[in-house]
Amino acid sequence: MGKQATEMLKGTLEGIVLAILAKRSAYGYEITTWLREQGFADIAEGTVYALLVRLEQKGLVGVEKVPSEKGPPRKVYTINAEGSEYLAEFWRTWGFLAERLEQLRDNNNTSSSAETSTDEGRGN
Repeated sequence: MGKQATEMLKGTLEGIVLAILAKRSAYGYEITTWLREQGFADIAEGTVYALLVRLEQKGLVGVEKVPSEKGPPRKVYTINAEGSEYLAEFWRTWGFLAERLEQLRDNNNTSSSAETSTDEGRGN
């Protein structure tokens, strides 16, 4: 993943993790593994754990300690009502931004096509 994708991911990772938790409860390593399976190979486990702590501090997730067969209990995270509201707002914002970016791209493609046609018409 390039630097630009990494920076974009930083801005959306909270929403992505909440979307994962909206499907089912999970612990940090499960979330990291799923993200990597989805192509986010460069995501550090520490990044996910730090994010989960922030989500907990913001009151967007519930946490339950579940015994583990290997080592200390695991913290299992579940989205709560506030987290669901936050996620709904994330999706509204994402939709707004995606629409505007599509419009911008379409306008740029139309402009580029028009410029190319004009240039071709001039014999350039």
